[in-house]
Amino acid sequence: MKILVAVKRVIDYSVRVRLKPDRAGVVTDGVKMSLNPFDEIALEEALRIRERGEATEVVVVTVGPPEVQTQLRSALAMGADRAIHVAAQDPIEPLSVAHILHALVLEIAPGLVMLGKQAIDDDLGQTGPMLAALWGRPQATFVSKLTLMDSKARAVREVDHGLETLELDLPAVITTDLRLNTPRFIKMPDIMKARQKPIDTRPLASFGLDLPKLTIERLEPPPERTAGIRVETVAELLTHLHERGIL
Repeated sequence: MKILVAVKRVIDYSVRVRLKPDRAGVVTDGVKMSLNPFDEIALEEALRIRERGEATEVVVVTVGPPEVQTQLRSALAMGADRAIHVAAQDPIEPLSVAHILHALVLEIAPGLVMLGKQAIDDDLGQTGPMLAALWGRPQATFVSKLTLMDSKARAVREVDHGLETLELDLPAVITTDLRLNTPRFIKMPDIMKARQKPIDTRPLASFGLDLPKLTIERLEPPPERTAGIRVETVAELLTHLHERGIL
């Protein structure tokens, strides 16, 4: 069984995001970029499945400009068998990414497609479910535990009221939560080896897809939080909540 893992290049979680003066986007020049943390968890789980002998190959794929190859090298250093770079300069919306992944799924025929539950730059969490719909296969989102059994997968996922266990026929789409695992530390020898591995780069046009073009007109920062107030009694608290229309 092959596992296809989709990853995304994002601003590192430790970096404070700043908007450009014209509000046309966020500042990325000189900013540390990393694998999306949820996607890194998906890759780690795929590698563990392969190491248990339940999969034969882990293929990692990303969509974006040439710079994303740095993150693909990180995925190869973690242990991915091969990497595919779909070259695209313009921003790509989740539905377009889902269509690209669907085309790759039809080519590679994986038993599992794994993604992070969301990307930390837009927090949309749409690509996995859209891919499952296009592919016509089962899905489990926000997965915190995954077990494979012959032609099925048992996934424990976090929902509003607690935990839910699903049993899925394979192939299927899995999106991963933080509690699934802790990604491995990448060793320097593996980083050096990954620099020599080939990356399969494909132009977006080669897929023959009629994808809509995403145009970002303007971004606005969230409103600044105002200072809180201290109350002495419950009655005073209720008064303030009534004044603000909360109660």
